[in-house]
Amino acid sequence: MTEQTGDVETFTRLCNNWDDALLANDVDRIAAFTTPGWIFVSQDGVVAGSQFLASVASGAVLHDTFSSEVVSVVDLGDVAVIVARVVNTGTYQGERFENDEWTSDVFVRRDGRWLCELTHLTPARKPH
Repeated sequence: MTEQTGDVETFTRLCNNWDDALLANDVDRIAAFTTPGWIFVSQDGVVAGSQFLASVASGAVLHDTFSSEVVSVVDLGDVAVIVARVVNTGTYQGERFENDEWTSDVFVRRDGRWLCELTHLTPARKPH
């Protein structure tokens, strides 16, 4: 079931632009979509977004594909929760990765712009 109480088109555009920044491995463009306190939560625990940005800057993380499909937007005023399916590939410290994930992103509106405060990643289960 998909709940869409917010502007799906706005967040689809935003996420597509963020995907482009991630695909370009452009730290400044990636960071422009996030708050200074941005964090990830995944099966590895909590990671500061600044750590991810440093990994991209050093070349430890390189994406060669990145795409997301927004499936749900819950707009709570100056906070929005976005659920999307994200598929990306690349290398981490020279090792190949292929990710198929669900992501829940919490965005906050600051000075008229939506910025990501928290990203929660869950590996997508393979169909039976």
